[in-house]
Amino acid sequence: MAKQTLRQRLDNGDVVVGTFQIIDSAMVAEMVGVAGMDFVILDQEHGPLTADSSLAMCAAAAQGGADSIVRVRENSEAEVQRALDIGASGVEIPQIETRADAEAAVDHARFAPLGERGLSQYVRAGDYAGHDEYPGSQNETVCLVVHIEGKTGVENIEEILTVEGIDVFFLGPYDLSQSLGIPGEVRDDRVEREMERVCDAAARLDKTVGTFADDVEMARQWIDAGVQYVALSVDAAVLTDSLNALTTDLRDSPALESD
Repeated sequence: MAKQTLRQRLDNGDVVVGTFQIIDSAMVAEMVGVAGMDFVILDQEHGPLTADSSLAMCAAAAQGGADSIVRVRENSEAEVQRALDIGASGVEIPQIETRADAEAAVDHARFAPLGERGLSQYVRAGDYAGHDEYPGSQNETVCLVVHIEGKTGVENIEEILTVEGIDVFFLGPYDLSQSLGIPGEVRDDRVEREMERVCDAAARLDKTVGTFADDVEMARQWIDAGVQYVALSVDAAVLTDSLNALTTDLRDSPALESD
């Protein structure tokens, strides 16, 4: 049986779990899949990743068994087209605040008749040679994720949710906390109320919600609230925290205690 796409799993109601990657390494992208995660978000907005390095990471993620999602730097045709042409399974677009923003995201990510994505079949996404089914296949499989991460986006959520062609409406708690004037306070009641507002609206319209979670406890909280697409931590944080824990444990051991 063929492996289900990320979109199919979300449509089936599955909860999928991935992580953000800012370390510029194809090996890390492969490790995410080997570790059993469903997807890796290649973060071009906040990390040093380029189109060139992201292409290698897309291939490595697939080898490890994970889908690759590129978070682009802005909601522009060129950014989205480049991310999808290199063969990413999907794209995440930041700072969606209005219905017009959401409609533009769909135009950038979908081929006609669903959108206006520029077409070249001679790219990695088209197996370099192209085929008649390529545009339709991309429209069916590419996962489009839009970020709702500010007060304005939350205020306009009812209209944004009605835009067709979007697979996941992703809540960015850190940017949302910044927008509310309490940067970094992602567990503050004011942030959580806004996020719950979006989750409730999405549930009424049968739309899929995603979010970022610092840890498993936070992830479980939002899964219980109806979130299906969970980005759990960031590769750099996981590595730093693990190395710190190892170092601390060793230095605290009796073998290193001074006489």
